[in-house]
Parts: sequence; C-alpha cells; structure tokens
Amino acid sequence: MTPIQSESKHHSRYDMAKVVAILSYFTIFGWLAAIFLYGEHKTPLARFHLRQSLGLTITAALLSFIPLIGWLLNILVFFAWCMGLFSALCAEKKPLPFVGDFYQEHLDFIR
Repeated sequence: MTPIQSESKHHSRYDMAKVVAILSYFTIFGWLAAIFLYGEHKTPLARFHLRQSLGLTITAALLSFIPLIGWLLNILVFFAWCMGLFSALCAEKKPLPFVGDFYQEHLDFIR
C-alpha cells in the first residue's frame, strides 16, 4: 500500500467516525443509525459520542416524567446536547459537564 493510499484510508476512517459521532446526537433514530454504522467503523471518537448522546437521551426521557422541575431541567439537557454536538462537529472528545464522565463509565457496554 502506498503512502497516499494509507493516508486516504485514514481520512476515510476519520470522516466516518465523525459522521457516526454527529449522527448519534440526532434523536434515537439517529443514534440507532450511528450504532449500526459504528459496527464497521469502531473508533474511540465514535464510541465516546455514542455514550454521551445515549446518556443525554436517557436523562431527557427520565426527566420528562417529572412535572415542571424535570421539564425545566430538560432545558439544561438541551444545552448539554448542543455542547456534545459541537464537540462531535469538532471531532473532540470533551465530556459533558457534570454527567459526561458518568456516561462514559456506566454506558461501557458500547465497546
């Protein structure tokens, strides 16, 4: 394999990891599509964002069952979602404030 082919393969893998990371933040359907793509493109970046976005989805769903306070806290979840999506767009692995490390530790079934 020539250096150009190797570099092209690396960029392709990086681009697909970024697509998986970004897609995972778009509703549960986006997350399911991302986990499907992740099966063939396993990278630390994709794994990180799959865990972060699933954690946010679960948190938002649980908070939606708590009248008023939970609904207000979902505003914070929305801002965290924006931060996670921005991190995915920049191809960075920045844990979300307060909950990001928790998600990484407890959603470790995504390998």
